[in-house]
Amino acid sequence: MKKLIVGVMGGGEGASPQVCETAYKLGGLIAQEGWVLLNGGWGVGVMEASARGAKEHNGLTVGILPDRHTDLASSYIDIPILTGMGDGRNYINILTSDVVVALPGRSGTISEIALALKNGKNVILLDFPLGDLFVEYQKAGIMVLVKKPEEVIEQIKKLFS
Repeated sequence: MKKLIVGVMGGGEGASPQVCETAYKLGGLIAQEGWVLLNGGWGVGVMEASARGAKEHNGLTVGILPDRHTDLASSYIDIPILTGMGDGRNYINILTSDVVVALPGRSGTISEIALALKNGKNVILLDFPLGDLFVEYQKAGIMVLVKKPEEVIEQIKKLFS
């Protein structure tokens, strides 16, 4: 049986300690459900924290790296996928994920949200209000805003049960 792949997107070097703490908790909850955590693979910010949370709870992690090498990969990534595509790797992040969870980030995270919506993926914003930018997707029910990692798990279970 295919395991559910949860894409966790969010800020890298600029991610706050609070956002990283939330990402860590989310990674642990994803692992406890037996789901696969997928992210951008680097050892910084949301990527590092979510992968660490998953690994410390015996989860499986996949990192879609923009590079041709693993020099910047998180040590918590089980399966590093080298793309050599730079930001183009965002397509792989999104298309491989069954559902996308976005934590606060900047333009890279927003591009991943847009790609997910364009490709019909459900998006869960975890304490990442984007104002009216994507209001039509919220009205259609394919994008929701939650405040806690536990709410992410509840939303995913609703989508895939």
